[in-house]
Amino acid sequence: MIRDVAVIQDERFRRLVIPTARLEKLAEGCRWAEGPAYFPAGRYLVWSDVPNDRMLRYDETSDAVSIFRAPSHYSNGNTVDRRGRLVTCEHGTRRVTRTEHDGTITVLASHYQGKRLNSPNDVVVKSDGSIWFTDPAYGIDSDYEGHKAESEIGACHVYRIDPHSGDVAIVAGDFVRPNGLAFSPDETKLYVADTGATHVPDGPRHIRVFDVGNDGRLSGGKVFATCTSGLFDGFRLDEAGRIWTSAGDGVHCYDPDGTLIGKILVPEAVANVVFGGVKRNRLFICATTSLYAIMLPVNGAKTF
Repeated sequence: MIRDVAVIQDERFRRLVIPTARLEKLAEGCRWAEGPAYFPAGRYLVWSDVPNDRMLRYDETSDAVSIFRAPSHYSNGNTVDRRGRLVTCEHGTRRVTRTEHDGTITVLASHYQGKRLNSPNDVVVKSDGSIWFTDPAYGIDSDYEGHKAESEIGACHVYRIDPHSGDVAIVAGDFVRPNGLAFSPDETKLYVADTGATHVPDGPRHIRVFDVGNDGRLSGGKVFATCTSGLFDGFRLDEAGRIWTSAGDGVHCYDPDGTLIGKILVPEAVANVVFGGVKRNRLFICATTSLYAIMLPVNGAKTF
């Protein structure tokens, strides 16, 4: 029951959970479950099992789990664009790709100014068709999540792919290890996690928030919230602009004012989440070795 996994830290969270709902385990056997992407037309979810170099598929109509793609080039973050196509960050090939409706693969980004990207990690598509992604070095740090190599760029940035020219530009260059990212429902703000604590003593373990200009430029960048358990990784927003983010002890929910208002406890460290289901009110949770889900009385922000 939700009462066994929900932690109410602010009364605003009480109406965001269903007392009779339960945390469901839908699949297990992963090494590091990441990058959930929900396809409403087919009512299925695709996610990455990064170290196992595969992508899995959960069918919501039958509860069946199958291999979606293997090898997957050590895929990590995934999203669905406005035309229902899968967009994927691949650690192994150090690129961002799109899977077309006929199954062919289009490379969207692999280099910046002639240098190979590090290992694209998470990705989001804006309504104007621009594609925004983070590029930390986790996929080249070792052979566990990709292929060990030196960084050609020498730093970790947030990038934007122009929807018309396909040009790749740095939009934020002051991160240690940029990770999960998502837009506010009205796309006037971009939230980006920094998991630099994995590489720098007392490094960042927070989410920053930027203002998004009409020209695609970012400004601001103040710290929105600091993780109280483990690290923030991937996250999504609901229709009211609340952030539902991964953390070491489950899913943390933040009000738009930056207050941690509640948690959904999960028995494994969470890497990423996505809203799905017919009404976008089922939260799918990628947590280390498993895929979980829980029904909520809120709806995810529409991104497709």
